[in-house]
Amino acid sequence: MNPKEVAGRKAAEMVHAGMKVGLGTGSTAYFAILAIGEMVRHGLELTATATSRQTEALATELGIPLAALPEMGKIDLTIDGADELTPELYLIKGGGGALFREKMVALQSERVVIIGGMGKQVEKLGAFPLPIEVVPFAHEITRKNLQALGVRPQLRTQADGTPYLTDNENYIYDCHTGIIEDPVSLNPKLKQITGVVETGLFLGIATEAIIGFEDGSTISFT
Repeated sequence: MNPKEVAGRKAAEMVHAGMKVGLGTGSTAYFAILAIGEMVRHGLELTATATSRQTEALATELGIPLAALPEMGKIDLTIDGADELTPELYLIKGGGGALFREKMVALQSERVVIIGGMGKQVEKLGAFPLPIEVVPFAHEITRKNLQALGVRPQLRTQADGTPYLTDNENYIYDCHTGIIEDPVSLNPKLKQITGVVETGLFLGIATEAIIGFEDGSTISFT
């Protein structure tokens, strides 16, 4: 079995009638959204909010009722994936380009469940390049200021070589950091750089994680 689907379906079991649910973005969240769509088709009533246009389109196709984030109030449960996940539930997110909206939704949520396969688990963050969303204006200056903190930023581009645009029409720099020994100290240093919109460091935000395996089993930890 696909470990991502195993984890996604397990997380979807946490969704109950009347809930307000945040729907993540990416290849793992996709399976949770499919499972939630099945539940809605069988009569489950809920309201969801999407973390990207891609997720919004999928949820609409599946008939999942959607509301804009400001209309949601406090969200009961958000289900999302991660690019890296530590035992402390520190995350790197943003490989799919939705890090700003994902963080906005997660910070409005009572519970944030991160799902994935074993390959997402690491002891320390940093092997996966850290995505940082920046405004396009004078982004070259922002890049130099990121470099001054000791990271190696690389502008994310599309197949034709033009800059990748987020749903907010910003750019992303994928920053090669090496192992991040102290993400709690690094994050505010990155965020105080003028031009930085948000970082892909999600620290103290996730409340639990579900890891799926090919045999259909899962483990959960908080």
